[in-house]
Amino acid sequence: MMNAACLARARVAAARSVAQSFGKRYSYSTAPPKESFLTMLRTTLGMDPPLPPDYPTEKNRFHPWDQSPSQELQARAAFIKSHAKCPMTGLNIDYTCPKSGIPTHHSREAWEQDKYYHESELPELLKKANMYEHDLRSGRAFPEFDFPGVQYRDAVVNYLNWDTFFYTREFYSMDNEFNLAAVTKMLTYPVTMASLLAEYSPYNLSPKGPITLEGLKSLAAMRYTLWPKDRTKSWQDRPVRFFLLGARSESQLPAHVWKQLSYLLPYTEFELVFVGPEAYYDNTRNRYVKSDTKISHRIDNRMIFTYYTDYFHVLHEAKDLFPYDPYLDMFFLFHPGLGAPEAMDQWEKSIPGLLESKCAVFATGFHEADMRRDWEWLMSKYSDELDVLMEPTPNIFGSLKWEVNDLNPREVYEFNQQLYGFRGKRYHAILR
Repeated sequence: MMNAACLARARVAAARSVAQSFGKRYSYSTAPPKESFLTMLRTTLGMDPPLPPDYPTEKNRFHPWDQSPSQELQARAAFIKSHAKCPMTGLNIDYTCPKSGIPTHHSREAWEQDKYYHESELPELLKKANMYEHDLRSGRAFPEFDFPGVQYRDAVVNYLNWDTFFYTREFYSMDNEFNLAAVTKMLTYPVTMASLLAEYSPYNLSPKGPITLEGLKSLAAMRYTLWPKDRTKSWQDRPVRFFLLGARSESQLPAHVWKQLSYLLPYTEFELVFVGPEAYYDNTRNRYVKSDTKISHRIDNRMIFTYYTDYFHVLHEAKDLFPYDPYLDMFFLFHPGLGAPEAMDQWEKSIPGLLESKCAVFATGFHEADMRRDWEWLMSKYSDELDVLMEPTPNIFGSLKWEVNDLNPREVYEFNQQLYGFRGKRYHAILR
């Protein structure tokens, strides 16, 4: 059993490792901690060590945004007040909800009269979103970001839920909701992909699960490549390509986050292809960069990042991505907004190319309403031209961090909460 002093030193070492990986500066004492009588007594009795002063709790992570110690959150509060409208009066928001700490109404009177707001779970969800944002800016060490490396070949990853996944991958123990919120927001993208492609995927064939027969065919084709019978060598003549269309935040994730996908799919080389006007962010210039040619970075001998800063339909029509192969190519659309008024015109140009590729396409939504809007738009436009691979279903590996829509603070959501899949029809009915 590790005593309190060893445990403290181990946590300092883990924290230093995380700080170095994120380029942040923390100062730690290298001298071993002096054990007080109380500490020795705790060790003797087998009691847990006392929590560090910066351990995240509801008490020390709650601040009204307009009085926040973070200048960034003060700026977000000011943005809400200048752009969002009160649901009761239609006027600008100017009152910060005392329950959640986030501006939600024009005045206290409007806030008091909003029965729907007070009878719903919105105040509590907004409060959680508030605390999670403050925790990320608290300056505490984040040992939960010290991700595990290669998975032992004899150890099977369990995709039943986040808890079993973290346990079987030997992640840092997620002791509280703040750990879970921070880590799942980063890992939701690679783990969502891996859970669909895994040999022991948690998504079952219909009627017990959301996967259709056509979905099983498409997933089986890709799994044939990713999980070959002879695992000492790969048979494909090029890397597997995972296309991420409309890429935004997922293209800015650190490479070591995407490296988890490599550990979860250990037998093949693959290329992550980020496509869209916001696919490539130049950290040196602090802005999105437009390039007439593709930008490629080899991360290691098994993973490549490629960026195309144009729309998919432009690349498809120019045949820049040809040929497609259902055994080697798959598309992912994270929160695409297919049915959103501001995006549907572009998707109406891109969806025909996706269907023409005959490759599997999986998409996510922020919440059920967001997913339903996209699903209904897709079905109304292309139901005769596609096969459903996966019926709309909650995503087992959606983010657990609540987010706030600054243009409408009554809308709270979590990344990748809903999941569905489709593909261009392989066989069309012929009238005789």
